[in-house]
Amino acid sequence: MSQGVRSGPWLFTSGQGPLDPATGEMPADFGAQARQALTNVEAVVAAAGGDRRSITRCTCYLADRTHFAEFNRVYREFFTDCSPLPARTTVVVRPVREGVLVEVDAVAALG
Repeated sequence: MSQGVRSGPWLFTSGQGPLDPATGEMPADFGAQARQALTNVEAVVAAAGGDRRSITRCTCYLADRTHFAEFNRVYREFFTDCSPLPARTTVVVRPVREGVLVEVDAVAALG
């Protein structure tokens, strides 16, 4: 599976979960998982030559709708230097793996 595929100026990332690629560990709490998933998206974009300001759209998958408000807060904090914030769709889904509370995929404009 590709972590990201470029088509012209666009990069489409695969869904990024909350695993820390350096340790293989997954944070237990939702906020830390959300930050790690967004950091993993940013790493895929950076590997293709972009940065978080290159991200134009995210699709965010939450395992529980009660995390929506906290995800909004983490998302705003993560993209604090981006104006406007990337467009976003958030959906509630059944987790693919036990313990995974959030996954994010993104589209980035790389120029």
